[in-house]
Amino acid sequence: MSATEAETVSHPGMLTAAIMLATIMQVLDTTIANVALPHMQGSLSATQDQIVWVLTSYIVASAIMTLPTGWLEGRFGRKAVYLTAISGFTLTSLLCGMAGSLEQMVLFRVMQGCFGASLVPLAQATMLDANPPEKRGSAMALWGVGVMIGPILGPTLGGYLTENYNWRWVFLINLPLGIAALFGVMMFMPQTKRRERPFDRMGFFTLSLAIGCAQLMLDRGEHVDWFRSSEILLYLALAGSALWMYVIHTRAAAHPFLSPEIFRDRNLVTSLFFIFFTGIILLATMALLPPYLQNLMGYPVLDVGILMAPRGIGTMVAMMLVGRLVNLIDPRKLILTGLFFTISSLYLMTRFSIFVPARDLIVTGALQGFGLGFIFIPLNTIAFTTLAAEHRSEAASVFSLVRNLGSSIGISLVMAVLSRNLQANHSYLMENITPHRLSFGLQQLPQSLLDSAAGAFAMVDMEVSRQAASIAYLNDFKLMMWIVLASVPLVFLLKNPRARPVTA
Repeated sequence: MSATEAETVSHPGMLTAAIMLATIMQVLDTTIANVALPHMQGSLSATQDQIVWVLTSYIVASAIMTLPTGWLEGRFGRKAVYLTAISGFTLTSLLCGMAGSLEQMVLFRVMQGCFGASLVPLAQATMLDANPPEKRGSAMALWGVGVMIGPILGPTLGGYLTENYNWRWVFLINLPLGIAALFGVMMFMPQTKRRERPFDRMGFFTLSLAIGCAQLMLDRGEHVDWFRSSEILLYLALAGSALWMYVIHTRAAAHPFLSPEIFRDRNLVTSLFFIFFTGIILLATMALLPPYLQNLMGYPVLDVGILMAPRGIGTMVAMMLVGRLVNLIDPRKLILTGLFFTISSLYLMTRFSIFVPARDLIVTGALQGFGLGFIFIPLNTIAFTTLAAEHRSEAASVFSLVRNLGSSIGISLVMAVLSRNLQANHSYLMENITPHRLSFGLQQLPQSLLDSAAGAFAMVDMEVSRQAASIAYLNDFKLMMWIVLASVPLVFLLKNPRARPVTA
């Protein structure tokens, strides 16, 4: 879109609503199916290892097909690509809801990921291009609500639909959203100019292979014991070789797959590093809190969803504030404010125990959501302000991909650290507690009490396991706090977008 295209959008409010629906629909599917996996496993006659491919296939396909979004938009036009993506995503959601076998489900999830990959980056580019510079902060706030709220509400909504209806409704709920978004985009999205650009097949193949293998390694690592598995070592070798081939090929290619111009913009490159760290925090906490609340504190699934809802409320409140402040205050100051709130919430979470009052869970969740909202919107605004308009769709696809990679790495990292710390903590706490020592201290007691020594040891072991798990979770919260602290210096590498005139 051109810089003047904001004036050609006849109903920007309706276009925004349609884009929001499409964004929520796609982002929601990254987490909504997680809680339905046990129900799907029995219905599709799959093992625990096999059913994980329902999630892995979608994530890998989405990661790979995010890459050519910029080229597809230039070749066929943004509106045509967007309509195809919404139609395909809605249709494949219906097919997922009707799947009768694991093979069908994995195939339809791959197709769903391929169609849905371009929805988020094209939505972001459209919101930037359809609004003048002074309104882009507010536009990014509206768009960010869908991106941030989707993963937070996904497990709660998925659990409600699965418990009260059927796991198939986890996918069928996309039908009304997709149809409404399709008609809205069809009526209100303007046409864009096409740009002929050669397609770099070798670049696409090597980069897709590298990213696909990296995603498979991250998603499968926890299930196959990481680098002790030949499967993970194969993924690592393929990813490293493909990435090396891509770098060598790009240096010599006349028309590389990703435009080198987007990596010459300092704000965008710095924002890519920043959104990577933000992605780690965004979903890693979502992966840790449900088992922490259910397994250690004994909350039922529905109560866990309610206790995590304040996180989304905090995000929405922050985005409403930031949408108004981003045009008045240096965005870098807003990002620093968000980092302060996020670090504060993670610090408070490191003080948790196995007896955490609900009030503390609500406060820390709302505080963290508030902080992430203050980071996400200014960062999305500042990342594209100094970038040429013709590169926005391609840059948005890279931005979205890096955020998703950060989330995948964050989840894999915290789960691996959790498992290692749990074993280490249990061994440390139990090293002086053995059945022999218990029975030695009870030698003078009646036989009836001596017979119960083994049972007493089992109860002690159970309590020690709970305490070891609690410490392991707190160590993960502390790790994430240090990761956020390490990202603070990146703020000072960003340029103030108002320091120089904004070009078209």
